[in-house]
Amino acid sequence: MVNRTAAAALVTCAALLAVTGCSSNFGSDNKETVQDTSSKQHLTVLIASSGDAETKAVKEAAAAWAQRSGSTVTVDVAKDVNQQLAQSFAGHKPPDAFYVDSAQFANYAKGGSLYPYGDQIKDANDFSDQLRTSFTYDGKLVCLPKDTSTLALAINTDLWKKSGLTAKDYPTTWAQLKKVAAKLTSGGVTGLVTNGEYARVGVFMKQAGGWITNADQTKMTADSRHNTEALEYVQSLLKSGSMKYASQVDTNWGGEALGKGKAAMTIEGNWLTGGMEADYSNMKYTVVPLPAGPAGKGTLAFSQCWGVAQDSSHRAAAVDLVKYLTSSAQQLKNAAAFGVMPSRTSAQAEYAKQNPSAKAWVDASAYAQGPVTVAGFDKVLTQFNTDLASLATTAPKQILTALQRNGEQALTKGD
Repeated sequence: MVNRTAAAALVTCAALLAVTGCSSNFGSDNKETVQDTSSKQHLTVLIASSGDAETKAVKEAAAAWAQRSGSTVTVDVAKDVNQQLAQSFAGHKPPDAFYVDSAQFANYAKGGSLYPYGDQIKDANDFSDQLRTSFTYDGKLVCLPKDTSTLALAINTDLWKKSGLTAKDYPTTWAQLKKVAAKLTSGGVTGLVTNGEYARVGVFMKQAGGWITNADQTKMTADSRHNTEALEYVQSLLKSGSMKYASQVDTNWGGEALGKGKAAMTIEGNWLTGGMEADYSNMKYTVVPLPAGPAGKGTLAFSQCWGVAQDSSHRAAAVDLVKYLTSSAQQLKNAAAFGVMPSRTSAQAEYAKQNPSAKAWVDASAYAQGPVTVAGFDKVLTQFNTDLASLATTAPKQILTALQRNGEQALTKGD
């Protein structure tokens, strides 16, 4: 599943450089692409699908738009969307519309690969400030978020009850989380299991009042007492044995650990719903808000946007297709088809009514922290994830100092 781990999406520009020259300006040969103005055009779309349900939903939506517009659309599923996009940009033969991961967005925007169409969207304010910020570059909204995800605490209901816990014991503070995690840890069950990456551990940084950068992503704020407090708390859980990373219990992600009964709790996004239905349909679980930290509530938000290629000769038609794909009606259809949460605020309200079990994820959108979207920063986060893997035995201050240093270098290059 695409969103199961942000680390999987962090394909670095450096890794692609040998193949594509991705640090050079994609589509920057100073020649304006001649636009097709015919009434019937053929568009190509590239997606990174989470599975058959998502592929089917996107293809059906594209076919519906095609029937309405008179044009045709071919939807292709990428094996490695970041690599395939980088190669197509370098060769000036990109798909007309495509998924863009937030980790790569700034790289593509800086390189001139993305056509900024945000000013053509009259109701862009229906997308939250946080989501619009994630896909804004040089003050321009470049592309529309196709959906959104937040993180919450998922609990194995049977293991919870077997430990003598009730709904009154759902943790709302760090202290309570530590207490129930310890109580739930027994035999082959670990109280809390999650992926060992910033896209999960980062929630504690936010709850402590810290984060990686300042709000406008112009200054590093990693090496702070708030972030140190957060990592020290996580380290205490890891050292106690009441928290483990998914890899430590022979699983690939928190949902698998929960489904196999190796975890009593996990921190995951709303894509968990589809994963559990597909692989562990008989397991009962409850989703509650993440506990608040010293600075209050905190979670992370993730999204991808619908990019339109600067080199496309079908930009107007591609934008019209994106408008259709991101409409409230289509987003609600996607939510029903493969479990994603709408990125439009208006659609989220209806989604919450239709999916009351997703309330914790929907409500978390109000206080979610978006990702760092700075050109070249994906490499910084990849190293941060590597360092977090050894958090149980490494001083948090050491990890944060390295993050601060690497991030400052990236911000300087990104200017």
